[in-house]
Amino acid sequence: MPPSDLALYDPFDGMRFSTNSCFLCGAPAQAPQDTVPVLAPWLLDRYQLSKRQMRLLDQSVVAYEELRIPCCPQCRLQAVEPLEAHMAEVANGGLTAWQQMNEQQLFLWLGKMFYGILLTELLTELDPLIKPQYPLSENGQMLGKLQSFYQVFQALRVPIVFEDFTPASVFILEVDPAEDTIPFEYDDDLSTMMFSIKLDNVVLVACLLDNGIIRQAMRRVYEDVQGKALHPVQVAEFKARVYYAAYLFNVVPDYYVRPVKPGDQQLVYDTLIDDVTREIFNPWENSGYAQSLQEMWKRWRLELPEIMRNPAQPLSFLYDEEGMPRTIVSYPEPT
Repeated sequence: MPPSDLALYDPFDGMRFSTNSCFLCGAPAQAPQDTVPVLAPWLLDRYQLSKRQMRLLDQSVVAYEELRIPCCPQCRLQAVEPLEAHMAEVANGGLTAWQQMNEQQLFLWLGKMFYGILLTELLTELDPLIKPQYPLSENGQMLGKLQSFYQVFQALRVPIVFEDFTPASVFILEVDPAEDTIPFEYDDDLSTMMFSIKLDNVVLVACLLDNGIIRQAMRRVYEDVQGKALHPVQVAEFKARVYYAAYLFNVVPDYYVRPVKPGDQQLVYDTLIDDVTREIFNPWENSGYAQSLQEMWKRWRLELPEIMRNPAQPLSFLYDEEGMPRTIVSYPEPT
């Protein structure tokens, strides 16, 4: 967007759930030529994902290579393709390159995939194979979050500075490659704006609309895993903590664009969270957290009775019974 157009900027102008409107700016887009892949070609090629399938909420199945969203030529050439080219370089650099990444760019890349999957689900609901039990289009709370997300996500195409905040909490974890031979994994929770992706020995976990509050709340745990190649059962536990925290997160940030002055080259966003009339987090309950653990630990077939053997202290592979960080070499551990 040229600086001369900043004064005319409307952050919601492009928010149209349509197969004929650019996902980023709302301009007319004609399929199939005016589309971009949700998962970039470099990602599909690197991990041989083209034929892998995803089951949508209406129970229809789509191949990863078929996941495409409408995008006008301008946004494709000026926003999406340059971002993906940069991310391909970062991926080639491994863990160190990921750790050195600009947080805003990382947020936008994860947000592009998250929004692409969410938009695919919403468009599929227009003519579903089977109507989902809980349609996203009828989830008013999630759609409210989506509006706020869309405001900050516009930084992909508009020069935007976030003043003293980052829209998301992003965690970068290292996995022990000797214990985890799965090169690529992905999961999300659309209603809580959670997104996680594993690329070789790097796992990126993000809550895409919390202004970094969950990262602050998880500060001690995140510090305890820095510099460690975690066993995948520990990564799953870390993810369970973040996903459950996102479930408990009880506010939606508001964003405000500062008035544009002559000569401004970028927009400046301020933010506000209503923490006066509402608690930021709903109360933590170990029973709810245990369900999140069970979901993340499916691969290891850990069930609730074992997880909740001590109701006051659910099973943990990150910490021992004294609350000290644990090192897990293999699972199950030798007895």
